[in-house]
Amino acid sequence: MTVAQETHQVDTLDHTNLVANEVSTAAPTQHGFVTGVILRERIVGFEMMLWRVCRGKVFLKQAEIDTAIEDPITGAKLNKVVFMLFFQGDQLKGRVKKICDGFHATLYPCPESYEERENMLKGVKTRLEDLNQVLNQTQDHRHRLLANAAKSIKVWLIKVRKVKAIYHTMNLFNQDVTKECLIAECWCSLKHMSEVQQALRDASEESGSSVPSIVNRMETKEAPPTYNIVNKFTSGFQNIVDAYGVATYTEVNPAPYTIITFPFIFAIMFGDAGHGLLMAIFAFWMIIKEKQFMAKKGDNEIWNTMFGGRYIIFLMGLFSMYTGMIYNDCFAKSINIFGSSWKLPTDFPRDQKTILLNPVTYYNISTPYPFGIDPIWQTASNKILFLNSYKMKLSVIIGVCQMLFGVILSIWNHIHFRRYMNILCEFIPQILFLLSIFGYLVLMIILKWIWYDATRSGCAPSLLISLINMFLMKYPDDPCYLVVMYKTQEPVQKFLVALAFICIPWMLLIKPISQHMGKHRYQVTSDGHEEEGFGDLFIHQAIHTIEYCLGSISHTASYLRLWALSLAHAQLSEVLWTMVMKNAFSLLPSYYGCVSVYIVFAAWAGLTISILLVMEGLSAFLHALRLHWVEFQSKFYEGQGYAFVPFSFKAIVEGNPDA
Repeated sequence: MTVAQETHQVDTLDHTNLVANEVSTAAPTQHGFVTGVILRERIVGFEMMLWRVCRGKVFLKQAEIDTAIEDPITGAKLNKVVFMLFFQGDQLKGRVKKICDGFHATLYPCPESYEERENMLKGVKTRLEDLNQVLNQTQDHRHRLLANAAKSIKVWLIKVRKVKAIYHTMNLFNQDVTKECLIAECWCSLKHMSEVQQALRDASEESGSSVPSIVNRMETKEAPPTYNIVNKFTSGFQNIVDAYGVATYTEVNPAPYTIITFPFIFAIMFGDAGHGLLMAIFAFWMIIKEKQFMAKKGDNEIWNTMFGGRYIIFLMGLFSMYTGMIYNDCFAKSINIFGSSWKLPTDFPRDQKTILLNPVTYYNISTPYPFGIDPIWQTASNKILFLNSYKMKLSVIIGVCQMLFGVILSIWNHIHFRRYMNILCEFIPQILFLLSIFGYLVLMIILKWIWYDATRSGCAPSLLISLINMFLMKYPDDPCYLVVMYKTQEPVQKFLVALAFICIPWMLLIKPISQHMGKHRYQVTSDGHEEEGFGDLFIHQAIHTIEYCLGSISHTASYLRLWALSLAHAQLSEVLWTMVMKNAFSLLPSYYGCVSVYIVFAAWAGLTISILLVMEGLSAFLHALRLHWVEFQSKFYEGQGYAFVPFSFKAIVEGNPDA
């Protein structure tokens, strides 16, 4: 080995030692980590940002939280992910924290040593248990408070409503000049005036007021509200009238007459004793249980409507039983109580199911059926023809009588409001016009029933054609059904036609001419400030005249719905019986008959209740409502008033918005 080689070896060894010394003197680099949570939808972008900024020198470990976390501020459910970031050096640590702040990640401190982490975990569990205990105690305390409050909430609500109503009413008061007393103007029923005065005196004594309450009656030109005293029986009928319009103060109230006429008109259209019995039983059940149902106060509008009209339904059922016995119709079958007055000949074929009834051949005139229609008509092939004629004429008679009664009621309004000119210019010509045409038609119907029996039915006059010929002044001698019924029929009918035509200008001209010439103004309201010329008066009266004259004709025809709906109900009931129950009875001789009767009866009962009782009953109810509102009440009832709504704690507590 040469000196140079030895020298190089020494140099190499020295360099190596130097490097080793430099490495050993440098500080060791430590690994760090960060823990936290982040929204699940941000984790992908978060990971990509860490990779790009830190150049892949950060290790990410993540785990999704199974349950959603509730945001304490918004209350929304959030899905989050737990992550841990491992890095080396303080520089990466700063970058990682900035990225976490940028992605709104929540960081949590985590000790580096195992013992510290265990201690922290125990501390967190202890705090969670304490919080759960506090929450449970708070929840129990809140439950006890709410339970105690629930016992008194109804009383509190009643008190709040009463106090609110009292302050709202007192805000309507006015102060007197001295500003020491409150003055209020209000409507009060004369019947309860003494009770109001006594209540004010008692309130003054209990409050210890030195100033007594004084009640003075005032004179005013303002139209008073209408207050009808009703009970639980009459309230339903009064609601029917008020739905059309509240009566003007002291105007004739149709409700007392509606109590009888409304269920009777309904029963004429419904006309089945069996269905009426079911309806009456249902209404009677609601009447018996009315205290229980009134205490519940349900929110079902359909049920509340039916329950409110329980007495109306009860009367409709009773009247339907009566008309059903008149029609001798009970579930599409007739009831033979007194024995038929029709006698079939001995040679009549017994296998024939229907018969064309001829009163001349089969009827025993000496023993008529005592009540209603003879039950043999149920099996007659000409039953529809007979019932059509019977019910149609009956509808006209009832309609004309009700309209005539409505016109008669108008005279009480004229007398009460001192409209004496209306008696001469409206009431008298209206009565004469109605009687000269339709009153005469009713008389002809009755005379036809009396004068023409089965032996003369072939030449019985056609009332519709006779009414048309009455205005055409035609009295033919042939055919026989167009010949006059009595000797003086031609001059009588000419007189009635002339009287009807005279009534038209009577109603049209006399009133506006007399008003224009006598007062030169048309008194529309009580104060009488509005003045109108003769043209306005004439147009106003012309509208009323045309409305009454044309209405008398259309209203009479409108009452034919009594016949139409009665026929439809009877035929629908008969079809339902024939198509359902009759088929079940035909299977009775077989083994399947007993089972089929139960099944078919259930179907028949369901269809009877849903179609014949509910749908047909609602249809007849609406038609009866229309006949009373339009055909009856239009003859005398204006309904231009407004209802009197007294201050009532009962209505306020029950939540009546009008109180």
